[in-house]
Amino acid sequence: MNRTATDHKGNLLLALARATIAQRLRLQFKAPEDADFLSAPGASFVTLMQSERLRGCIGSLEARRPLRDDVRENAQAAAFGDPRFPPLAVDELHRTLIQVSLLSPLAPIAFQDENEAVTQLEPGVDGVVLECNGRRGTFLPQVWDSLQEPRLFLTALKRKAGLPADFWSESLRLYRYRVDKWSENA
Repeated sequence: MNRTATDHKGNLLLALARATIAQRLRLQFKAPEDADFLSAPGASFVTLMQSERLRGCIGSLEARRPLRDDVRENAQAAAFGDPRFPPLAVDELHRTLIQVSLLSPLAPIAFQDENEAVTQLEPGVDGVVLECNGRRGTFLPQVWDSLQEPRLFLTALKRKAGLPADFWSESLRLYRYRVDKWSENA
């Protein structure tokens, strides 16, 4: 896909996310929703930032519904349902920047032990899902900006999944994904 087409796609996804949040706040904001790609299944994350600080982030790891619906649901959940933050207030929307990440399908990472798992990770490129014993956590590739060392990244991901930092089990599974990411300008 050429850069212009990618920018157009990203602009539509950002507008859709903003319109969804604005409408929930009873504000007038429309976004075009008739692009063909919005009807295809897609997995997305919607991230909200204020003053370069996280204000909400919710997403889908697998494409199970049309991308249009996925972005709408994740935008609402990031703004009003992220348990780490209170619901977004109407007076916050103007200072909230939106980021939409479109995920590739999950791909399993092969490894025998933790050391080999760490060497399989591509900093700055891989989004990673960790699963073990009914627990699951993920970090988008953007998290590499603050956790640049693969071992620290994996340790933090274990904690996010509710596991101890030094936890290891042969039943632990890792998956990688890539993202196309678009952000509103500050």
